[in-house]
Amino acid sequence: MSSGFVESVNVNPEGGVPKHPVEGAMIRSGGVEGDKQNDLRYHGGPDRAVSIYSSEIIRSLQSEGHPIGPGSSGENITIGGLDWGEIGPGKIMQIGRARIEITTPAAPCATIRECFLNEEFSRISEKRNPGWSRWYARVLDEARVSPNDRVVIL
Repeated sequence: MSSGFVESVNVNPEGGVPKHPVEGAMIRSGGVEGDKQNDLRYHGGPDRAVSIYSSEIIRSLQSEGHPIGPGSSGENITIGGLDWGEIGPGKIMQIGRARIEITTPAAPCATIRECFLNEEFSRISEKRNPGWSRWYARVLDEARVSPNDRVVIL
């Protein structure tokens, strides 16, 4: 069983990016408390209630010179200590007392272009660069999630 921890919980009550770190938030089937999605065609809804990303992937992107940071590309939960290659559709994760199921990769769009050198936001496209994507998830068990909460791939 692979485990890690919540590095950051990120929301933007006005919608869009960047998402800003908070002390914690309720993770609900309809989304993350305190967060708003501006374009519901591509974000939000039961199968995209939460977006997660890897702190190790963020640091690797930073080492390539990309000005990305936790929450800047729109993830709600930044997770450290997991093998991101283990994440994929159908995987169940326990995050503190919340439980989520991974649904789809979060396709990058132009709204996060400022996080990347030369605005190359496709750098985190799962189709172009497998293993570098953010992921969407549905919420199976609602609960408050906070930094340092344990994360387990079940």
